[in-house]
Amino acid sequence: AGSKIWINAQIRENAIIGNNCTISKDVYIDQRVFIGNNCKIQNGVSIFYGVHLEDDVFVGPNACFTNDKLPRAFNTKWEIFPTRLCKGTSIGANSTILCGLTIGEYSMVGAGSVVTKDVPPYTLVLGSPAKIIAKIDKFGNKL
Repeated sequence: AGSKIWINAQIRENAIIGNNCTISKDVYIDQRVFIGNNCKIQNGVSIFYGVHLEDDVFVGPNACFTNDKLPRAFNTKWEIFPTRLCKGTSIGANSTILCGLTIGEYSMVGAGSVVTKDVPPYTLVLGSPAKIIAKIDKFGNKL
């Protein structure tokens, strides 16, 4: 209820999208992905099987999520490594989030960052690989 889905969005079978979400243009949501309430997914984002977004998550344009630690076209033993974005997380534009990680509640990933490790709650990370820059409050202000 109340969710908006823009042009050219593709939502696969058994995906769950919560209330009052915005799914922008050219977004791909894979099968069995869970998106909580009040989430905003910007243009060009692909959310693959194994990614779980809790409520109030923001994902900036062209952010990338992986779901396979050993991607190979010929791999017959493909294994999904789940990724969780906790409540209130913000992912900056063009960031890459490697699979099997947890991004803690109300944390922020700066634009263009490559996240290779779990991010603690209420933390700002930046860079490639992403490093902790500051502790932040719920609104992203440095403490």
